[in-house]
Amino acid sequence: MLGILAFFILPALFSFFMMFTDYQFANPNWTFTGLDNIKRLFGDDQFYASIKYTVIFLLSVPVSLGLAFLVALVLNRSVYLKGLLRGMFFLPYISSGVAVAFVWMLLFQPSQGPINEVLRWIGVASPPGWFADSGSAMYAINVVQIWFMLGYNMIIYLAALQEISTEQLEAARIDGAGASTITWKIVWPLVSPTTFMLLVTGLIMTVKSFSLIQAITGGGPSGSTTILSLFVYKTAFSYYEMGYASTISWFLFAVILVITIIQWVGQKRWVHY
Repeated sequence: MLGILAFFILPALFSFFMMFTDYQFANPNWTFTGLDNIKRLFGDDQFYASIKYTVIFLLSVPVSLGLAFLVALVLNRSVYLKGLLRGMFFLPYISSGVAVAFVWMLLFQPSQGPINEVLRWIGVASPPGWFADSGSAMYAINVVQIWFMLGYNMIIYLAALQEISTEQLEAARIDGAGASTITWKIVWPLVSPTTFMLLVTGLIMTVKSFSLIQAITGGGPSGSTTILSLFVYKTAFSYYEMGYASTISWFLFAVILVITIIQWVGQKRWVHY
């Protein structure tokens, strides 16, 4: 409790207080400004752009969950080198985020990267610039995030699949249910609590993501990968506007809270315990 008080509650309260001031590192003589920072926030074009890029980034979560579920289904059956494959899928998640970022920077290198070389070989005359192009940078970041989270989601799904009673599946087969029917009518509903947990935690982690984007693009090019968490960091530690950064961070908290509440209410319709 002392740790939570010292490192979470007190800093949060101090941040809430700074939201109503013009506190800056370069100017410690701050003054109370009332709601000026909030008014500035809703008139800031960069703020709306960061919301847009955050929404695009959040699309990686359901895609990663869908792929992880399919991979877990395959690896839950009798396949060759099952243990090795599980370890290979999980390895990226325990790797250094910065190392992962540099590997993908090499893969997506516009002129000599392996991905664009393959695209040229199959006939794409002008492959995307990926991280160097403002139009494709956010989607390339999504690819990296999907790949990065796939192994973790797959392991959790595997644990859920192994808890399913084989008697239920056998009864469905005896009644004439095919593989696709068993998967979507029986297996998928039975792992819905796991999906709900991964969806909630995945969206929260993605909204708060920082190191991956900072290492790859730093929010560029032209701010096209600056999500809300990176916007907070730049405002606080590049422009030294702590009051305004606190305002953005509390809005980020509100976004996470709303997303979680929506999921908590909506889960009653599709989660089966």
